[in-house]
Amino acid sequence: MNLNKNQGLFTVLAAIAIQLTLGISYIWSVFQTGIADSIFSGDNAAAGLTFSLLLAMLSIGGIIGGNLAAKYSVRFVVCAGGIIISAGFLIASFVTSSNPWLLWVSYGLLGGIGMGFTYSTTISVAQKWYPHKKGFVTGIIVSALGFGGVVFTPIVEVLISNFGGTGIGESKTFMVLSAIFLVVCTVGSFFMKIPPDNYMQDTTVSNATASNVAKITKNYLPLEMLKTPHFYLITFTFILAVMGGLMMIGFAKPIAVAKGLATTATIGVLAISMFNSLGRILWGLVSDKLGRPNTIIVLLCGTAILSLFVNATEGYWVYVLIALIGFFYGGLLSNFPALTADTFGAKNLATNYGLVLAGFGIGAIISSQIAGYYKNIAENDINLMFPAFIIASCCAGIGIIMILILKAITKEKSKTQ
Repeated sequence: MNLNKNQGLFTVLAAIAIQLTLGISYIWSVFQTGIADSIFSGDNAAAGLTFSLLLAMLSIGGIIGGNLAAKYSVRFVVCAGGIIISAGFLIASFVTSSNPWLLWVSYGLLGGIGMGFTYSTTISVAQKWYPHKKGFVTGIIVSALGFGGVVFTPIVEVLISNFGGTGIGESKTFMVLSAIFLVVCTVGSFFMKIPPDNYMQDTTVSNATASNVAKITKNYLPLEMLKTPHFYLITFTFILAVMGGLMMIGFAKPIAVAKGLATTATIGVLAISMFNSLGRILWGLVSDKLGRPNTIIVLLCGTAILSLFVNATEGYWVYVLIALIGFFYGGLLSNFPALTADTFGAKNLATNYGLVLAGFGIGAIISSQIAGYYKNIAENDINLMFPAFIIASCCAGIGIIMILILKAITKEKSKTQ
């Protein structure tokens, strides 16, 4: 019993370390301006597509990684994911304005696939060790991803500065980050282990709790999940839900600069990273009590309202707004994995959530193109970027309707069983 407890703790701690490192991907706005100017001739939409492709490939990486984990082991998948994302960042360090497409392939496609391998797998393994606290455990794991932005933002800022400054130092910085991914993911993979089949009986979890966990749902195979309306409602909601948060994550620093806060603009990146992380933990806890659908509705309401204040907010209040948008966005990212597990079971979560993550990837591409288009129009008048956040607000509102429909058909299904 104690061995199981210790292994579960080591697995969660390793998952936290890996997710913390993956958080490097979430500080793209630190690279955005320099990359746009030096590689994409000032085209913000083209530069932002790099970040969107990485997020979009999370789904494909999660699906492939989930299948490989079932066939081989979670240790193999996490280690392989670290090698792939490391290779992506290493290749990115050699990209120049003569081959800008290579950044989309390296940082975007390879980075996203490698991240997908490790992201879904570590969440799935952690949930299996603590099935009675899915929301809380998922929140802790994915909060590390958000907190990675807090840890690595100042480090990356210093690296870029020391390697020649904005527009020059990004390439060598990618090289350093490549090494970090390789070391952390490789070492962390050795602590990844799925609990034994009789784990629930071996822990101190009460029989009542264990029974409730087992009765939540059957364990759907991926093909079975794809035949349910629940999958499409959850995935489509995911597309809509992440718009506001991703727009702000990708453009937090440029927005702060355009608001006249150039000397302190990095605070925007730190704010959204820190509150993104806190939101994942706190809203994960809330969802264990309030329920995943109800919590997501609250989060979407917050996102819809806050997105409408981007234009009106001035001065240092911009950082408060950025932080709050990140806080609600973080809650969404901790609740969708738990909602997927609640709805389709935990056994095949790595693959199933990889499929649900397709919604996140689609939302990432759409949001970056919308935000990048209006940022190009805005130039230094950030007010002209406001339509992008109006769109994000409307999307959140539609997402609320989708979750209400999901609740209705779930309730109806439970009556007929």
